[in-house]
Amino acid sequence: MRRVLLLFVLMLVVVAAGVTAQNAKLTLPMKQGSIKFAVIGDTGTGDNHQLAVAKQLTAQRGAFPFDFVIMVGDNLYGGNSAKDYDNKFALPYKPLLDGGVKFYAALGNHDDPSERFYKPFNMGGERYYTFKPADGLRFFALDSTYMDDKQLKWFEDQLKMSGSEWKIAFFHHPPYSSGETHGSDETLRTQLEPLFVQYGINVVLTGHEHFYERIKPQKGIAYFITGSSAKLREGNITPSEFEAAGFDTGYTFMLVEIVGDDMYYQALTDTGKTVDSGSIHRVGKVEPTPNRTAQPVVPTTGNGKKLPPAGDRK
Repeated sequence: MRRVLLLFVLMLVVVAAGVTAQNAKLTLPMKQGSIKFAVIGDTGTGDNHQLAVAKQLTAQRGAFPFDFVIMVGDNLYGGNSAKDYDNKFALPYKPLLDGGVKFYAALGNHDDPSERFYKPFNMGGERYYTFKPADGLRFFALDSTYMDDKQLKWFEDQLKMSGSEWKIAFFHHPPYSSGETHGSDETLRTQLEPLFVQYGINVVLTGHEHFYERIKPQKGIAYFITGSSAKLREGNITPSEFEAAGFDTGYTFMLVEIVGDDMYYQALTDTGKTVDSGSIHRVGKVEPTPNRTAQPVVPTTGNGKKLPPAGDRK
């Protein structure tokens, strides 16, 4: 009975989202045949904030028909019973799942490793994995909570075989962050950044910090934090040399479109407000190069705002 009631409430808010979505002006090119996907993170609460983001995400798909969603970890807070999977994933995203949208999850520090066996997360029973949703694009999902030598070797072996296609890594903990609570995971950066640079990772998607942030390109690599799709730490972004744009006063998700050597992105709130948008141009097709210390500089445009200290904001 509780499940039926929750589903009924969800259906009502999804219908209401149709009006809200009309207020969102998408800046993405929305070209036929392009690769379209969404990014969410720190989602698994089952509360009204998750539902609000889910309804806006569902509504935006009407104008921007993305095929899959990247989840950057903390997919289930507070347990992994059948009820948790229902209330914190299957029901909030039911309209998308019913529409054939696939979800690809990475594990966060609040996730039980057994989540890798949950079929709708498309992890294939593995803590870390790779997949190719379309020609010219490959994703690498990593388990940043347990980054051991075995995983690093697997990652390098996969990168060696990846060729010159777009390469996007996604995992939970951010190597670069302006967050007051966590900040940059420098240990993880030391482990992963040399591989990113040598083998041509173009984009890194993370969560953990409960806000949205776009990092200035580091060694030719674009970094995004999308950790406020159900959780929020208001005013948590601090002045930082890394921050290109940030938003820590609302719940967010990202829409992404890849057209040839260009990647377009737009970060939106649960009410349809755009907080950042722009594009990344890939400089050539980067092949694995031993001893490289940086990739070619990535030309990036962005319309988001760099935040002043929380106490100075109006």
